[in-house]
Amino acid sequence: MDGTCRDGRQAFELAKSAPVPLVFCAMRSLLAVGVLAASCLQKAAAAASGKIYGVNLGGWLVLEPWMLPAEWAAMGGESCNTCSDCIASEFAFAQAFPKTVDQLFDKHWSTWFTQDDVNQLRAAGINTARVPLGYWIVESLVDRKTEFYPRGGLKQLRRGLQMLKDAGIQAILDHHGPPGVQTAEQSFTGHCTTDVEFYTEHNYHRALVWTAVMTTLSHLDPAFASVFAIEAVNEPIMDATQTPGYGDFQKNFVQVIRAVELTLGIPVPGLSLDVRIHTSNFTAALSATASTSNLFNQEVTSALIDAIPILVELGFELSLGSIFNFNMATSALRNTRQPLEATFMDVNWQFNSPANPADAKIGPQVYDNHLYYSFGGVADANPDAYLTSICNLMRVQNDAAVGDSPLVFGEWGLPTQFTATDDFLFKWADAQKLAYSQGAGWLFWNFKVEISEQAGDLARQWSYLEGVKRGFLTKDPSKVNDPNVCAPYVNATSS
Repeated sequence: MDGTCRDGRQAFELAKSAPVPLVFCAMRSLLAVGVLAASCLQKAAAAASGKIYGVNLGGWLVLEPWMLPAEWAAMGGESCNTCSDCIASEFAFAQAFPKTVDQLFDKHWSTWFTQDDVNQLRAAGINTARVPLGYWIVESLVDRKTEFYPRGGLKQLRRGLQMLKDAGIQAILDHHGPPGVQTAEQSFTGHCTTDVEFYTEHNYHRALVWTAVMTTLSHLDPAFASVFAIEAVNEPIMDATQTPGYGDFQKNFVQVIRAVELTLGIPVPGLSLDVRIHTSNFTAALSATASTSNLFNQEVTSALIDAIPILVELGFELSLGSIFNFNMATSALRNTRQPLEATFMDVNWQFNSPANPADAKIGPQVYDNHLYYSFGGVADANPDAYLTSICNLMRVQNDAAVGDSPLVFGEWGLPTQFTATDDFLFKWADAQKLAYSQGAGWLFWNFKVEISEQAGDLARQWSYLEGVKRGFLTKDPSKVNDPNVCAPYVNATSS
């Protein structure tokens, strides 16, 4: 554990004794702003009626070089068959270019996801954005002696969430790159390596601290007002024998979210705080919950305590007066915010007797499944096999049978293992949308990819906005080009 987390209790004791009066003096001009901000927070669309019709904001705050090959090369990045062999991840880039990484990534963040993108998504009827994030966006969690990532992402996240909120698009915060790396040799983890260490006590703990911070910001920072869900971890190793402790982490993840929410006075179905809060200082209130409540285990309370000095720091950095002066009894949050949707990859993502995230449920919960036919193992590589498979898909029903409902298909796209004609892509888009809409909805990967000579025709099957332009994806995401596309294939086989 790095020094910030190890010394969390000591840091808070200092903040609670001498610095807190100083905090109130220093924040005098911000208190009114904080109270006003809290009173103006809008209710998140957590219980939004209808389906999720969404996109992923991939390549933004967790950069995946394959999605923007020309920009990555211009930045100084490299491409190789095994991504750990070259500068093909954020970690490798930051390690290679420590003096310029922050500036170069700030430029990328500012230009990859813009107001024009938001305008196009809104015009296309998108109502939800899944935002892939690394743990390093909470910079205090990074051990700078051994871990290398760009800084400044939180400011960019706030910018993006504000744009989404203004457009009426709700957001899922997806822990795409947790500490220690959850899957080997994947740029989406932020660090291409064979050394997978997420499934350890140390890194589970850091992920829980991250969760406490993100939950707090989701409820106290006006820029986060459209956030309605936090996803615990993206695509863990599928073999459950290689993910020791993951079931306990799932339960602790939910409890951290609910502990923060109960401390804020946000009602959580089926759970009531057994501690009476007597302070308007949120960090002090969180300490009271962590130190005196009997609802939560030691790992959960330890994560809450270790989040406190980070929240104090962010209170100053982001000018969030509500962190220091939050009136629990009269806060508008009590009546305007709903508990977040705790989100997990579904139990059927893994094999070999995995823990069922449904067993962790306290309050609202959503399950996520990803389906890419292009990576093989789903159907034979031909159009009829693809359509027969997708038109008979039973994942929503199979998940519901074990309690993993509602199910959202959090990643999918139009790529295939064969050269797809335009005619097939019209059918392929329709059939997938019909299958995934049997559940709570879907989120396409990705909102866009680079259009360049180096990228070739990548956007044709990987970009939602390009798919809309070409007509494969309808301008109204709730519609399809041919509602009878599956008629010739239904019940041809089972999937």
